[in-house]
Amino acid sequence: MTSFYYEVCLLKSPLANLTYKSDDEIEPGTLVEVPLRNRKNNSPAVVVEKVEKPTFKCVEIAEITHKYYDSKMLKTAKFIALYYVCSLGEALSIYTPFYEHKEEMETKEFISNIDLSNKQQEAYEFLQNNRAGLLFANTGSGKTEIYIKTIEKHLNNDKQALLLMPEISLTPQMQKRLEEVFGDYVAIWHSKVSKKKKEKIIDDLLCGKVKLIAGARSSLFLPFSNLGLIVVDEEHDESYKSDQKPRFHTKDLSLYISKTQNIQIILGSATPSSASFHKLPYYRLKETFFESNKKISYFDSDTALSANVLNKITHTLQNNNQVIVFLPTRANFKYQICTSCGKSVQCPYCSVAMSLHKNALALKCHYCSYAQMIPSHCPSCEHGIIRNLRVGTAQIEEELNAIYYDRKIMRFDRDEITTDTKLKKVLNDFNEKKIDILVGTQMLSKGHDYHNVTLAVVLGMDSVLNMNSYKAREQALSLLIQIAGRSGRKGFGEVIIQTKNEDFFDYYLSNSDYEDFLKDELEFREELYPPYVRMAKIVFAHTNGFKVKQELDKYIFILKQNEKIEVVGFGECGIFKIANKYRYEIIIRSSSANALLNALHGVNSPLAIIDMDTIR
Repeated sequence: MTSFYYEVCLLKSPLANLTYKSDDEIEPGTLVEVPLRNRKNNSPAVVVEKVEKPTFKCVEIAEITHKYYDSKMLKTAKFIALYYVCSLGEALSIYTPFYEHKEEMETKEFISNIDLSNKQQEAYEFLQNNRAGLLFANTGSGKTEIYIKTIEKHLNNDKQALLLMPEISLTPQMQKRLEEVFGDYVAIWHSKVSKKKKEKIIDDLLCGKVKLIAGARSSLFLPFSNLGLIVVDEEHDESYKSDQKPRFHTKDLSLYISKTQNIQIILGSATPSSASFHKLPYYRLKETFFESNKKISYFDSDTALSANVLNKITHTLQNNNQVIVFLPTRANFKYQICTSCGKSVQCPYCSVAMSLHKNALALKCHYCSYAQMIPSHCPSCEHGIIRNLRVGTAQIEEELNAIYYDRKIMRFDRDEITTDTKLKKVLNDFNEKKIDILVGTQMLSKGHDYHNVTLAVVLGMDSVLNMNSYKAREQALSLLIQIAGRSGRKGFGEVIIQTKNEDFFDYYLSNSDYEDFLKDELEFREELYPPYVRMAKIVFAHTNGFKVKQELDKYIFILKQNEKIEVVGFGECGIFKIANKYRYEIIIRSSSANALLNALHGVNSPLAIIDMDTIR
């Protein structure tokens, strides 16, 4: 009997491709089960290609499934493995395999009945004339209408469309508007959707019952058969960057797919990233559908809820309007500092201070999730009193509840909003004026419409501006503009900002705009930072601190011999220890992507975690 030999990649495994044999001919992309030494159960793998009989003995493929990955998926996965420095099995694991469907696509004509303004029409036509384009649209300028008109055009041409949004931005407002136009032909996809529902969506997508997917970054890897359009909404949002291997950036990967598969792509944002602004043709849409007379004021008090802030909140509530309060930090307090020895209460497994969560009666680590009881005295000197520093959302909520006890105050952060249902309920209640004050983190800024908000209080902006990142200025200003845009949607709005850097924020908020900032920022970054150069971070982590330091020193020496790259810096990570692992890092850069990738692929260490195009 003739045997066939195949190169396969093991899903979710860092191992290189392996060779197996089979008595059956198998198409590349087929999902199979293969035995592995020292494993009881077979492991899922994907057939990459047919190969010649090797000189060594091969084990047989145990099972051939009816699921597969198509040629487009395989091609993109190979790029992911190359560019984001991972195995092909790790790259393919983010894709959703599928069964072949023979059913014909259903046809239907969609009519949105949207009348675009002259400027919106100009933007729409600009995007039609560019396969890849940036819609640089102010908050409230109606970019959603442009998205819908573009989606409508592609669906009526028997194409599929994908609308990508940051996970928490899958808002009820957006879902409702899409369903009004596209009905049951739209499906929502994100991590909170049940497994059973996901299986139905995939089935409907394959047979044509679903033509539009609106979802988080994972929806980019669904089995589209005829994708014609990708829209990346809020393209500046850093939740598009995966924090797990493979560490891909959804926006960049969407641009690659668009180019290689001839798919139209639109990136949209009121505060686009400097990279997108630099690399893509853009249309600046400034006009808004509402007249907003917005006042911006500043205070540099260390007290978050100063007398002036409280007076503004009281006045707003008395006028039957709503307030949003933003902080970059959840929990009650970010740090616990001893008044005697000056030390904070550290996580025993991470080199970070623990955060106070009063409702849970605990200190929690936001990195490894370790929790412990709130100490009555300092664990370091054993007699000092613990003082709280850097206020968080829970503490502000607590203080506001004490002052405005007859008002409804809700928190809007990851601790409080744990499900999609809760997200929708809080937003609906807020827009129906059942909630007076909404206190939250960056979740507040992400695409939500707050109709009756006339006051936005922004606290702790300096902690964002002072982050250890080349993108700190961009992130701080972008975040502030996004939050400020939530106030005054229907007339007068006021924004109060706590900062000691008034000159920086005021210049771009009052005397200039975000486009000018991007031009200034790009000038500042030239020859040093992305998008002009490529940067990467190599993190070495292990429970044995001596071992990981040896590995660091070894690769510093190797990388410094490479004349095509520059070692920018190295040493302990900002957070030296996470989950009991000691961490060191090397930052490298190069004007050549190939040179950088060659250097990264030369790091063959089991202790290394590689992040290409690092954002920090």
